[in-house]
Amino acid sequence: MKYMIMMFGSAEGMMETADPAWIKEMVGFMIQIDKDLTESGELVFNAGLADGSTAKLVKQTSDGVITTDGPYAESKESLVGYWVVDVASEERAVEICSSIVKYSQVVELRAIPDGPPEV
Repeated sequence: MKYMIMMFGSAEGMMETADPAWIKEMVGFMIQIDKDLTESGELVFNAGLADGSTAKLVKQTSDGVITTDGPYAESKESLVGYWVVDVASEERAVEICSSIVKYSQVVELRAIPDGPPEV
C-alpha cells in the first residue's frame, strides 16, 4: 500500500530559533531515513519544500483568478517535506512516521488509493 507521509513546520522559524546542533542532528536523520527507505525498497519518492513564506496561492473568485502570497493554511507552519512510501502495512507506515515526529510536532499519514473513487 502506498502512503504519503507529510512533515509540517516552518523552516524559516526553525533556522531562527532552533539549536544549531539540533538542526545538524535533524538533517543527518533526514539523510539517513532517505537512505534507509531507499535500501529497503519502500521509498517511491520524496522532496523537501521551500519555506511556506515563499508560497503563492492561486484562487478562483467571482472576479476571476487572483494570486496572493503565503501558504494555504493561516499559520506559520505548513508542509515542509514529504515522502511517498510503498509499504506492507499501515503499521509500517506509522512506524516510519513515529521516527520522523521527533523533528516535526505533527506528521500526517495519508493512504494513496490506486485510482479515483468509483462513481
